[in-house]
Amino acid sequence: MVAGSRSLEDRLSLARRAVLTWMLIILAETVHGTLRELFIAPSLGDLRARQFGVLVGCGLTLGVAWFLIRWIGERRAAPLLAIGAVWVLLTLVFEFCLGRALGASWDRILSDYDPSRGGFMPFGLAFMLVTPWLAARARGLTTGEVP
Repeated sequence: MVAGSRSLEDRLSLARRAVLTWMLIILAETVHGTLRELFIAPSLGDLRARQFGVLVGCGLTLGVAWFLIRWIGERRAAPLLAIGAVWVLLTLVFEFCLGRALGASWDRILSDYDPSRGGFMPFGLAFMLVTPWLAARARGLTTGEVP
């Protein structure tokens, strides 16, 4: 096998581990969101609680990624960023589907993605994009170079 190339089986295994890691991230985020709504939103207010939640969510995402990045098994910057892009896409689909399933209007859902309305989600998603690379970098698994 050529250095740097992976078999289809290896790529599928990597994709499976990346998606399973995202599932753990989204589980942690869902528990966090539930706790935020129950305990933080009543005192901070809905918008401030959601803004605070993005910051906490970034920490949760990085923590899960840091813990599992060796298991994911990728060290190269470009594939790590691709994993982050998949996590962002899956998160968007999850957020929109969950929001609609819980009866939220499109306006309410999209407000989280609009910084002019106080939405911090674009910053959280940008952080999620680079999180696999950051976790690998923090664990000494990759260089600091991003393509």
